[in-house]
Amino acid sequence: MTKPTTPYQRGVIKRYYENKDNLMAQKLSEIVSDLYLCEDPKKAGRLWKSAATALKNMKAPPKKVERCVKERDLQLLAKMVGDLF
Repeated sequence: MTKPTTPYQRGVIKRYYENKDNLMAQKLSEIVSDLYLCEDPKKAGRLWKSAATALKNMKAPPKKVERCVKERDLQLLAKMVGDLF
């Protein structure tokens, strides 16, 4: 059984969802930076997967997301992030 949330907790949750787009855009910006500097193929794979999820959450065009991730096109990813801001 879960406890009901307090007014403070409801406020935190409300602010999170009000700012979700900004948080996702910030996360995507960090992913672009990390990918640019990344030298480990496994880490890069995880970052691309995270980027795809974040882009889908931001309602980016699915075909463009798929192409960007499939080709691992960092310039296209950076442009998409810039367009979503």
